[in-house]
Amino acid sequence: MVDRKPGGRCPWTMGREKRRAPSAAEKQEAGAAAPGAAARKLRLPLSKEDALSLHVGEMVLLSGQMVTGRDRVHKFLVREMPDKKDIPFALEGGVLYHCGPLLTKEDDTYRLIAAGPTTSMRVEMYEAEVIRRYGIRGVVGKGGMGEETRSALQEAGAVYFNAVSGAAVYLADRIKRVVGGWMVEEFGAPEAMWLLEVEDFPAVVTMDAHGNSLHRTIEEASRKNLRKLIRG
Repeated sequence: MVDRKPGGRCPWTMGREKRRAPSAAEKQEAGAAAPGAAARKLRLPLSKEDALSLHVGEMVLLSGQMVTGRDRVHKFLVREMPDKKDIPFALEGGVLYHCGPLLTKEDDTYRLIAAGPTTSMRVEMYEAEVIRRYGIRGVVGKGGMGEETRSALQEAGAVYFNAVSGAAVYLADRIKRVVGGWMVEEFGAPEAMWLLEVEDFPAVVTMDAHGNSLHRTIEEASRKNLRKLIRG
């Protein structure tokens, strides 16, 4: 039998506060999509109008062409500042996927084996400049990004999509064709920039063009709950 004082709380429920449902105003402020909403299909390249219409929490299915880029590509774009005409793929309005794909080459054709997202914070020091300089409209990765990228997304009218982690083979199946590669010999296949043709590539908007970041919201809520637990 539990020893419980009148008006006290059961020790089994200590630290578990009753959660209040967010108000309509709070939902609007956060820009969150309605729970259970159907995934929205988008064509790439992404228009500014489409980017501005997206809000954190929305599920999307991306179809069209997007480019990959990890550490070496980001560092090269920022430090070497290649002219846009020297890059074989149009980046203006494009979507940049943080991915180091695993490919196999058969004759002169590349075939994808796995294409999962890379942790995006690895390129936080470069991303804002890449967005501004090359007109990137969307970024796909995992784990979210920091304040500099969030500000650049808001300034440029661009969004960050969080892709499914641990599903590299499934995501590769959503990529129908490897159109071409850039800096393959110089950087190696995983670090090169690849142009991919995707169809119904699944992702979630976790940083939108209005300054909202689901990652930041979760971090702030976690810190608040941690302080409550520490205070007892």
